Amino acid sequence: MSLLMTLVIAVKALKRNAMRTALTALGMIIGVAAVIVMMALGSGARNSIETQIQSAGANVITVNAGADRFGPVRGGAGASSSLVEEDVDAIRAQIPGVRYISPGVNTRAQVVSAAGNWNTTIQGVSPEYEDIRAWPVQFGSYFTDQDVVRSNKVVVIGSSTRNEIFGEGADPVGELVRINNEPFRVIGVLTSKGQGAFGQDQDDVVLVPYTTVMRRLVGSDSLRDITISAEDGYGMESITVAIEELLRARHNIPPGGADDFSVRTQEEIANVLTATTDTMTYLLASIAAVSLLVGGIGIMNIMLVSVTERTREIGLRLSVGARDTDVLLQFLTEAVVLSLAGGAIGVGAGFGASYALSELMQWTSLVEIESVLLAFGCAAGIGIFFGFYPARKAAALDPIEALRYE
Repeated sequence: MSLLMTLVIAVKALKRNAMRTALTALGMIIGVAAVIVMMALGSGARNSIETQIQSAGANVITVNAGADRFGPVRGGAGASSSLVEEDVDAIRAQIPGVRYISPGVNTRAQVVSAAGNWNTTIQGVSPEYEDIRAWPVQFGSYFTDQDVVRSNKVVVIGSSTRNEIFGEGADPVGELVRINNEPFRVIGVLTSKGQGAFGQDQDDVVLVPYTTVMRRLVGSDSLRDITISAEDGYGMESITVAIEELLRARHNIPPGGADDFSVRTQEEIANVLTATTDTMTYLLASIAAVSLLVGGIGIMNIMLVSVTERTREIGLRLSVGARDTDVLLQFLTEAVVLSLAGGAIGVGAGFGASYALSELMQWTSLVEIESVLLAFGCAAGIGIFFGFYPARKAAALDPIEALRYE
């Protein structure tokens, strides 16, 4: 019997009990849709992280004062006073491939304007920070090297901070704000960057000359971090190693001694975050795949019932010349058609559910072709695996005993 005829007969057999067929396929539909949704959310999260990392700037290296933030025990990055301005000068002068470099000193404070007040991050940087982060201003301008030298009280504010203290979309250039009761003049408003890689609002920030933060706000001569942008064509790993060797020498750290700083590239941070996201994606997809297994068991159960109901039909076919392989192929085809139909509908449901979650919950989702092929392939494999035993049982029936079956 031809494969096409086998397929036609299988479809007709399934249509005879349409409600039972639909309920049996439901398990497969839910399983495939769940796998696609889970993987879509994971892929969306990974894509979002990569986009946010890229928004931090190209070829960026960050030196943090204190221990390695990614270590299993140490977590003091930024808590030490090991970095100073002389380290910045040494890196600029002695490390080839450094394009831009900005010292960093951070604190939090209440920013007060005539229209409102808001508690936010005060980030002390140099004018080169604009080029490192590729972060232009929407209104006004950045501060200059002269502002840094003189520790001028000028600020460039993020769009979220602007919205809170001056109103949505306002242009506050020239206005005064108070930070720790010190008056500062707003000279610029940053364009919007959106959410950062760690979930923070990048636009909720106030940029100030780093010398101003050190001398007027925190009263310290140490830096929290150093942000570096490397020239194109220079290996990030070689620059990172060179920075580590230079700082170890400057900080008199003996061979084998623990660093009092940590050096990280955007690529390393992205790898850590995406690896965590991938692990969670596969874990959730594996849990969702349990419903595929349940759907497969349902298919086997219904096919066994079908064999019992059609015992006389099987005996008749065998008695008029049908081979055992014809019967086996017939029931196996029915199982595969059932699982593939459920899988196809599940794929559509997965796309729909992913889109709905993106719209309703504002979650980023990205349906990739690999996840669709994986879910659909699993559906086909389950149909063959769980359909084989009922099909083999049907093919093994004795024609005479089957004709006698009531």
